[in-house]
Amino acid sequence: RWSARSSDVREFLARNQVPYRWYSVEEPEGRRLLSAAGQDGQRLPLVITPDGTALVEPEAPELAARVGLATTPTADFYDLVVIGGGPAGLGAAVYGASEGLRTVLVERSATGGQAGQSSRIENYLGFPDGVSGAQLTDRARRQAARFGAEILTAREVTGLEVNGAARIVRFADGSAVAAHSVILATGVQYRQLEAQGCTDLTGCGVFYGSALTEAASCHGQDVYIVGGANSAGQAAMYLSRGAKSVTLLVRGPDLSASMSYYLIQQIHEAPNISVRSHTVVEAAHGSDHLERLTLRHTVTGDTQQVDAQWMFVFIGAAPLTDWLGDTVLRDERGFILAGPDLTPDGRPPAGWELDRPPYHLETNVPGVFVAGDARAESAKRVASAVGEGAMAVMLVHRYLEQS
Repeated sequence: RWSARSSDVREFLARNQVPYRWYSVEEPEGRRLLSAAGQDGQRLPLVITPDGTALVEPEAPELAARVGLATTPTADFYDLVVIGGGPAGLGAAVYGASEGLRTVLVERSATGGQAGQSSRIENYLGFPDGVSGAQLTDRARRQAARFGAEILTAREVTGLEVNGAARIVRFADGSAVAAHSVILATGVQYRQLEAQGCTDLTGCGVFYGSALTEAASCHGQDVYIVGGANSAGQAAMYLSRGAKSVTLLVRGPDLSASMSYYLIQQIHEAPNISVRSHTVVEAAHGSDHLERLTLRHTVTGDTQQVDAQWMFVFIGAAPLTDWLGDTVLRDERGFILAGPDLTPDGRPPAGWELDRPPYHLETNVPGVFVAGDARAESAKRVASAVGEGAMAVMLVHRYLEQS
């Protein structure tokens, strides 16, 4: 039950809309399947495909290929490569493909990004009753595919190179794909909690993001959520439906600094949600799974141990841009600089050879654009990310017309 890799596989399948059944090795059906596959249960998880193939501890690319997800591009050269399948990337893929660009979207795990893990988004235009991140993602992915965009899953990008007019995107397996233009929509990931014991218990009671596949297991139990932004609030509301109690741990004095007003109101009205301000996690304890937390009050310094089997972490946003190296300019936190941010003194960035300044979402590499949360000073909202994806495509057209 408490296997980090098993949790990863279930989350991968769920977020990619792949139906599955999960059996514990302690259950009779689990033991029967192990025996039928000729396995002793020492190497888990074991994934059995509909045709009876047994995959032992599969990595994401193998799993993706086996369940019918596209992992290999059908061409060597495209008009547009979109890197990242969150709202910005999906928006770019929809608008790129619908406007006639040969478009391929590359996603390292599952489309949707952080928004795809959200249990409920209530402030997105056109959905007055709210929409789950999974629903929004599924609709966007099908829309992009209908217009002809290729969507590659479980492909990790490791490099970006410039070769004349071509922009070359390199993958972790050594292969590559080239295009006239690239949109970087890699988004962000939650920062790791540095408290003692958290690393060893990740996937075994400590989860980053909402990990919605674990929600059913939280029924009737006490849940702790670390963070005070919208994603934490949405997870709190969702988990509160079945959990005995949900406690939000917030470093600041309250939720107003980074959470939308409508969510704050909902949390205050929920009878089984409480907010502990000025509180951080100092340590996580447990043998094979999370059992207790040590909490510290940041003002008084007082500590307290609480029983806990579930902790979901939503702290900060670290951009997924390290793989860019020195090719694309970034700020001190790793967010990508674009447009006016590249010319604060009115002069183009070093190495810029064109007789025009960079377009609004264009990086220091002509033809390479950025959209969404990975851009420096972006709004960190779903609607703005989708809008930037669409705007980036408009600028790609302008770039291609002048090339």
